Amino acid sequence: MSTIAGLYARMIEAMGVAGLEIPAAYVRLYGAGDDIPPQLLKHAPRSESVMCCQALRHVEGGEPILLTIDNIGCVAAAITLGLVDERQPEPLPGARVYTCVMKEQSGLGPGFRPPAPAQFTSGEVYACKDAGRAEFALFGPDDPGRFKDVATARAAVAEMAAIQPATTKAVFVFSNAYDELDIEPHVVVLSPRPAELTRIVQAWAFVTGGRVRADMGPLRAVDSDLIVRPHLSGQINVSSYCLGSRLLAGLPADRMGMGLPMACFRQVVEGMVASRLGYPFHAYLGRGPRPGA
Repeated sequence: MSTIAGLYARMIEAMGVAGLEIPAAYVRLYGAGDDIPPQLLKHAPRSESVMCCQALRHVEGGEPILLTIDNIGCVAAAITLGLVDERQPEPLPGARVYTCVMKEQSGLGPGFRPPAPAQFTSGEVYACKDAGRAEFALFGPDDPGRFKDVATARAAVAEMAAIQPATTKAVFVFSNAYDELDIEPHVVVLSPRPAELTRIVQAWAFVTGGRVRADMGPLRAVDSDLIVRPHLSGQINVSSYCLGSRLLAGLPADRMGMGLPMACFRQVVEGMVASRLGYPFHAYLGRGPRPGA
């Protein structure tokens, strides 16, 4: 059992409900100066692109995934994770999940030119109607975009945490099932139900006295709100997930998202064990294993 899987097991055991599982994904970022362990390279998809939010669902099946600029399925996530410069004027090569949705609804066929990273950053993509770029819509000709106008979209994007300048080579996402290498993640992403989220917050507060805040937007929930923001700030963050997570990745309706830097996760585990008799999670409404557990 890996170190991180052992910590997770301690947390779950201290919650005191037989069969309980909280979906967990562990994220390790490899920067420009880092060596990527060769054992990870086989986990990089070569024949398809994968969105960051889809990676959470992917690792639930036990298979880790190595995201790179060559296989990431969302241009916005590539920007956020620091895989590409946010001002790059040329589109990413190859088919990407997110822009393939645009291409399909545009009706332009081979004439469709996907948006470049710079067009996400400028707000043009997210305010496609105001920008006069109907081909960047997701839901047909009446789609107003994600924001009312380009200025609003640009302001919203500026508030989304991102690793810029781009210094990331790869992002490894894995689960408790991965034990080939004992990798310490930078960020732990949990997908708890509301009652489980309550108990995790209580464990954190027990040892720190601190509060948990939700700094979230309607887009880029997994990559920005749950990975990069906790990584850069060193603070836990909570999100209700976003458009891509809910619609394209298909995360279940009862899940929330929680991103914890590794140091904070260790404190949560410590607090969960120490406070188990002070917060009777087994008696909470909504507690218990997921259906089928």
